[in-house]
Amino acid sequence: MFEVLVYLFENYFEANIRPDQGTLERELSAAGFDQEDIERAFDWFSALENMTRDTETQATREPRGFRIYAEQESLRINAESRSFLMFLELAGVMQPSQRELVIDRAMALPDSPVTLEKIKWIVLMSLWNQNKANDYLFIADAIFGDEHPTLH
Repeated sequence: MFEVLVYLFENYFEANIRPDQGTLERELSAAGFDQEDIERAFDWFSALENMTRDTETQATREPRGFRIYAEQESLRINAESRSFLMFLELAGVMQPSQRELVIDRAMALPDSPVTLEKIKWIVLMSLWNQNKANDYLFIADAIFGDEHPTLH
């Protein structure tokens, strides 16, 4: 399913091409994706869009806090990924509500563990979906660049 999300993002959503769902389903099937994965990807992205609308109503500056991950979250989202989310929040790229959106979408993936690469893609899709172009470019560099960001 995750491969479908990345394919959709790279080929359609990032370029603001939004064909209807039927057209997308046919094209994804022709590209070799399984119908069940296609449907789950549409559901996943639809939930992302709905949650994005909910987070947009929150204040632009949310109070900072310390996030304690539930055991199930810690088992599915590896330490490197959790550290990356903390880095983004401390760097001011993401607000706590955006972090929670990313965690929710990571937990909604069918496979485990959720690797750093997948977290970066989820963050990228989330920020793009929220029209955060500058933050989006930062994450795109983090995904495709060779260097790993660090806090000093």
